[in-house]
Amino acid sequence: MVERQLRGRGIGDEAVLTAMATVPRERFVPPEMRSDAYRDDALPIASGQSISQPYMVARMTELLAPRPGMRVLEGGHGLRVSGRGAGADRLHGNLRGADPALADAARARIEAAGMADRIRIVIGDGSIGLPEDAPFHGIVVTAAAPAVPEPLPGNSPTAGGSWYRWGRGAVRS
Repeated sequence: MVERQLRGRGIGDEAVLTAMATVPRERFVPPEMRSDAYRDDALPIASGQSISQPYMVARMTELLAPRPGMRVLEGGHGLRVSGRGAGADRLHGNLRGADPALADAARARIEAAGMADRIRIVIGDGSIGLPEDAPFHGIVVTAAAPAVPEPLPGNSPTAGGSWYRWGRGAVRS
């Protein structure tokens, strides 16, 4: 996956590539999808949600330019974090999503993967960010949206910026 899907398509940050190779993506998909965990596609998880395509995860992570101690907010349900680099020692993430069942599943998978000390899951409206913990060095919104939710940019006034997904591309705010 790393050589063909990521490095072969221009992902060059070695720390991101290492995280993508190291984080066990199969732990973040339902058991019946584990054989497809490294497929070059988004995969369904539950409640009509999906885990992002490996390339999209790597690209958005690389665009954040992760560095030690960086605090990142991910708007989503947390199951997309499989390669976000949160598995690497470089990022500390806060995930925000509205579905309690998906949040519980994400929490269990993150704990099983040994990442619970670096990732916190918050249930709530991801479109408002996490203002009580702002500012963040960067924000990644992994759920496609028609427009940038107005409160999010105020959560991340520092370097790194914000990355949002629209359809097939990543857009910087």
